[in-house]
Amino acid sequence: MASLDISTPLIFKLNSSTKLRRLFSVKLPYRHNHKPSFSLTNAVHTQTAVPFSSRTATPKYKIETEQDPISILNERIRRQHHGKREGSKPIMDSEEAGKYIQMVKEQQQRGLQKLKGDRVAKEGDVFSYKVDPYTLRSGDYVVHKKVGIGRFFGIKFDVPKGSSEAIEYVFIEYADGMAKLPVKQASRMLYRYNLPNETKRPRTLSKLSDTGAWERRKTKGKVAIQKMVVDLMELYLHRLKQRRPPYPKTPFMAEFAAQFPYEPTPDQKLAFIDVERDLNQRETPMDRLICGDVGFGKTEVALRAIFCIVSAGKQAMVLAPTIVLAKQHFDVISERFSKYSHIKVALLSRFQSKAEKEMYLNMIEHGHLDIIVGTHSLLGNRVVYNNLGLLVVDEEQRFGVKQKEKIASFKTSVDVLTLSATPIPRTLYLALTGFRDASLISTPPPERVPIKTHLSAYSKDKLISAIKYELDRGGQVFYVLPRIKGLEEVKDFLEQSFPNIDIAVAHGQVHSLPWSFHEVKRLTLESHVLIKTQSQYSKQLEDTMEQFAQGEIKILICTNIVESGLDIQNANTIIIQDVQLFGLAQLYQLRGRVGRADKEAHAYLFYPDKSMLTDQALERLAALEECRELGQGFQLAERDMGIRGFGTIFGEQQTGDVGNVGVDFFFEMLFESLSKVDEHRVISVPYQSVQIDLNINPHLPSDYINYLENPMEIINEAEKAAETDIWSLMQFTENLRRQYGKEPCSMEILLKKLYVRRMAADIGITRIYASGKMVGMETNMSKKVFKLMTDSMSSEMHRNSLFFDGNEIKAELLLELPRAQLLNWIFQCIAELHACLPALIKY
Repeated sequence: MASLDISTPLIFKLNSSTKLRRLFSVKLPYRHNHKPSFSLTNAVHTQTAVPFSSRTATPKYKIETEQDPISILNERIRRQHHGKREGSKPIMDSEEAGKYIQMVKEQQQRGLQKLKGDRVAKEGDVFSYKVDPYTLRSGDYVVHKKVGIGRFFGIKFDVPKGSSEAIEYVFIEYADGMAKLPVKQASRMLYRYNLPNETKRPRTLSKLSDTGAWERRKTKGKVAIQKMVVDLMELYLHRLKQRRPPYPKTPFMAEFAAQFPYEPTPDQKLAFIDVERDLNQRETPMDRLICGDVGFGKTEVALRAIFCIVSAGKQAMVLAPTIVLAKQHFDVISERFSKYSHIKVALLSRFQSKAEKEMYLNMIEHGHLDIIVGTHSLLGNRVVYNNLGLLVVDEEQRFGVKQKEKIASFKTSVDVLTLSATPIPRTLYLALTGFRDASLISTPPPERVPIKTHLSAYSKDKLISAIKYELDRGGQVFYVLPRIKGLEEVKDFLEQSFPNIDIAVAHGQVHSLPWSFHEVKRLTLESHVLIKTQSQYSKQLEDTMEQFAQGEIKILICTNIVESGLDIQNANTIIIQDVQLFGLAQLYQLRGRVGRADKEAHAYLFYPDKSMLTDQALERLAALEECRELGQGFQLAERDMGIRGFGTIFGEQQTGDVGNVGVDFFFEMLFESLSKVDEHRVISVPYQSVQIDLNINPHLPSDYINYLENPMEIINEAEKAAETDIWSLMQFTENLRRQYGKEPCSMEILLKKLYVRRMAADIGITRIYASGKMVGMETNMSKKVFKLMTDSMSSEMHRNSLFFDGNEIKAELLLELPRAQLLNWIFQCIAELHACLPALIKY
């Protein structure tokens, strides 16, 4: 059979022998067969001789095109990549990638060894989040590894068939009936079902009669996990390719470190060493996560990194999600660097005057500011850095999508240190070794005293007693409500109860001031007045927080604006009202606002009436109350808060797939994927090396050839686009259709050949051939990669027809297809396999 690569000439129906000879001597491109169909508004169609690649992407006339297989494929690829072309990948040959993957494996093994003796069981190289059936309560949702999601009914004795002795069975309710399994078997197969949003109710229960649906949900989760792991690895590889000289280690560093007034904890010391190694020894930019409980000393790690960078003559940016937190960072940095008069520190905020802001922007651009602190405004286009060397991001998960993308763009050019008070599970931290640089600070400072947590129904007497106790010992009080509504009411009550005490209200929304509807409407119309009012209110908020930090205000009534950041040593009582309306992660971090000094701190959690609390709320609060020891937030994170840490690592947009299988089972699949990352690797082959041995030579009609402008140029661009990558081929096809409308059938065949050859090269297929009813594809991929690809295929027809044989993927068709239909079948099959590419390591 003829080997049909793109340079094989096609057969044209032409009367002109000159044109025939010209076209037979070149490679085949994409063209249009008939003139485009126009909408009724089109009256005239004219064309100008312009090179194809430079023609405008906006057609003068509306061209009607149907949803053909090529359009469907293009849409799928854009949707899969969120409409964005993949950025430039690090240039890495197969041998280099193999060394990196081996390094990751070795680092992981060391991390896994550290887990021996930890609470989480280890089976081989895979972590287990399986649940002990005896800890389940009736009504709890569970996941059976092979059957799916059900509702735990209870444990009862029953006599198995063929035996006279009763044994314990776990009974689980599914959508279409009740199932029972022995307790021993259940302990190997069951997981607790939790969701990212802390609820425990799944969308639907699985069916005993349809385990295939559950298998499809598992496969979807597995592929989603694979994509995340590959994304992590590719980001890491990309960073390994970046270069910057190591920062010099100077004696001034030791002098700066010696000014730290406390004895560092063991975890802090390790974090110092990690960051020092990143900056002073490595030639690749740092991208490290410092993860630690509130008040455990993350800021000091950042301060030492800032000093190292600034000492080398570069600028450092400190980014915080709220102005309250930014102001605190500014105060801490200013105090710590006060002995170094040559180092200039500034706070950039939205409530500075225009002149002040312009002055700072000018100083940043000309290198007259060394350390710049602020909120997301630092990421704006107006802020031009003279020589930025370090970005410190506090609580990155609290920024918006656009800000996160901007932060990510910095990671390829400057050193980045991310601070997070949201715990991540220790198991996740260790399993990620080699994918994400992270330092875990889980030991509290020695002088810290555990916070005493009180959970009870709301009582005015208890409330007044708690506040009086704190004020009598010279302290201050946080009073937190879930909503802005009610803040003033609480203030009135407290002013009556404590008439001689300074009390203030703080929240983050200017529009919640007590204006009438007409006043808000008027201010909205007069936008300059509203902006001025926002600025005035923001300044008022800053002043209020400053007065509280200085001890002038004794009781601060606020929303969860204080959830992150505020470090006020003298505030050692926090009262949280309507506690059932807060999430567990919020409560954990709010409680961490107190207990920063050597005094015993108190957290009073009030709910209106126990009958008003949901079961989930009661469970959350009980877990929080049990977790009184400092640092136990990490244990809490293993289940209830693990998803927040998961978002910190992978990005919140990835957490949607967790709902299909629940958090615990999802994490176990994640650990399995991380530990077997080298098994899912595909090595692409050069485009020109792919052979398509199909005896199909389409005939392009002469009117279509005559209709095209510069056919030889278009032909060359066609193959050039296909040889470059799939995105270039997509763009070429779409431009061709915009210019000439939908191509004829023979031209579509040619396009499909280009797509097949391009996609085959991407997934490591070197030859495609057909013999009777058999289709064969010679490939370098492994059987495990083939299984992952076929498991994720949406087309059951293609999935069931493919099998792996030696170094070939084969398909036995029901009958021998005509050549055009055969090409279409191969096109769709290759497209299905290619759809799995984002879940595979491509080096």
